[in-house]
Amino acid sequence: MFYKLTRFLRNLSLSVGLIGLLTLFLPRLITAIHAAARIHSVDSAPPERVAIIFGAGLRRDGTPTAILRDRVQTAADLYLSGRVEKLLMSGDNSFVEYNEPEAMRQYALDLGIPAQDIVLDNAGRRTYDTCYRARAVFGIESALLVTQGFHLPRALFTCNALGIKAEGVQADNYYYLKRSRLIWNVRELFATAGAFVDLYVSRPEPVLGEPDPIFANRP
Repeated sequence: MFYKLTRFLRNLSLSVGLIGLLTLFLPRLITAIHAAARIHSVDSAPPERVAIIFGAGLRRDGTPTAILRDRVQTAADLYLSGRVEKLLMSGDNSFVEYNEPEAMRQYALDLGIPAQDIVLDNAGRRTYDTCYRARAVFGIESALLVTQGFHLPRALFTCNALGIKAEGVQADNYYYLKRSRLIWNVRELFATAGAFVDLYVSRPEPVLGEPDPIFANRP
């Protein structure tokens, strides 16, 4: 009896562990397959009216982190090469002293982007929120998404699932430590599983406000 109980518990533990691994890895695999043909370099990116740049944290002095500067630099390259008309800087501005979109804007201005072609989304606290608000608030139906390769599959899958025809541009212009890349990719396993819950189970509605279409007065 004890042996049978032990074997049952062992098999149960293995089954639970296998389900847990599938829960983590299957969404990541699905998004990777979805994104495979949708990721481009700056030079090969299809023309779009707007590029969406996702926030990625600030340093203690309020300036963009290296990974965020990389994203803004890539978006600036898209703009300066004539591939997009507007840049939507989306990030967290939950507190007065923490303002990702404004830090992104200042860096873009330093790179030569005209102020009138920069749009700020101050409530893009998560990838899901950014994609949701891009459609619901800013009226975006198609866009280029600018972020690093580890994040692009989730961003592309989320935006497309929320009604935006999205292609991605990889912002990996600089070398990142292997340790950092490992941490980011492990985090993506959990974040991607969470994205599937948001998209197909809980379907939360982020902070919205009044619609403010980017191209409302343009043909």
